[in-house]
Amino acid sequence: MQAIILTAGIGTRFVPLSVARPKPLFSVFGQSILEHNLNQLVGIVDEVFLIVSYKKEKIKELIGNDYKGIKIKYLEVEPTGTGSAAKAVCQYLKNKFLLLNGDDYYFQEDIKKVISNFPSVLVKEHSNPSAFGVISAEEGKVKELIEKPDNPATNLVNAALYCLPKSIFDFKIQKSPRGEYEFTDYIKNFIKENTLYFAVAENWFPASYPWDILDAMPLLFKKLKKENKGKIEKNAFLKGEIIIGENTIIKSGAYLEGPIYIGKNCLIGPNCFLRPNTSIGNDCHIGNAVEIKNSIIGNQTNVAHLSYVGDSIIGDKCNLGAGTIIANLRHDSETVKTKIKGKIIDTKRKKFGAIIGDNVKTGIGTLIYPGRKIWPEKITFPGQKVEQDIE
Repeated sequence: MQAIILTAGIGTRFVPLSVARPKPLFSVFGQSILEHNLNQLVGIVDEVFLIVSYKKEKIKELIGNDYKGIKIKYLEVEPTGTGSAAKAVCQYLKNKFLLLNGDDYYFQEDIKKVISNFPSVLVKEHSNPSAFGVISAEEGKVKELIEKPDNPATNLVNAALYCLPKSIFDFKIQKSPRGEYEFTDYIKNFIKENTLYFAVAENWFPASYPWDILDAMPLLFKKLKKENKGKIEKNAFLKGEIIIGENTIIKSGAYLEGPIYIGKNCLIGPNCFLRPNTSIGNDCHIGNAVEIKNSIIGNQTNVAHLSYVGDSIIGDKCNLGAGTIIANLRHDSETVKTKIKGKIIDTKRKKFGAIIGDNVKTGIGTLIYPGRKIWPEKITFPGQKVEQDIE
């Protein structure tokens, strides 16, 4: 079977994490979103077409032309929409194919459901259906698809994983009001003349915003093989499920409370506190008296002594100077807001810290307010208060 994965988007809602790399290459637990999805397709498909554009060379470098026995082919497209991007593959398709987003988390059991219900779409109930395409269904069949309605009739949303016939591209579609060719317009035309079934997802996480990854971490961790390949010094305390990579040292006095993932070649401690749902990349140093909770730390990043990181995402090759404090709770106990594309967005999270891009350096004693972002390559000065985003 063949599959199409859409990986051409810029990922503006993922800025500043998507400034240095395409959003599908964002990594947690040592694995990018794209690698996760390719792993779910192993044994199911033999050929995958990756639709690329933005920073395509980084995708090609990581994935290559063969991924665990799956032949990988790249098609570069102009950013004119998901509909035109998918149709670019039409000439290479045999008949039945899978289509999925490159920046959502899918799982093999759900992919198999969609294939068995051909032609089909994956759906799932969601607490905020207005942010997605909403499905109206009857007797296991899709009757209507409405994009981001203000008053959705149901909370059943389109998870954008399809198993479809090549003939769907015989329909003609026009540019949408936002000036793009939308793949969902093919779906709307298809259901007027054909039966489209649906499969309800057991597990699906749309990574629309960076904090969505934090919500997905407990499930993603459960899917990992638990192992310890590092060295644990005397008087270090480990509790719960913890994965430790090769050549990593957990120094004396460190207290780790899983679930936690730590990559290879890391130095942890001494006397630090790592709390649940924390992912630390490769070649990292977590210093003395550091506390990290429910956060993602990128590769080759140092969090120096006396620092606190809570509910945050830190990029690669960062250095948080001694005493850097990332606040993750508002004084008024309201949900944390953040700015995206000039608009204030409610994360709907009571606790949310900072999003920091690659190669950021903070001066000693930097204080970062909840929901703030720091763009790649930026620095802060000793004692600086980050009250606004640093672009």
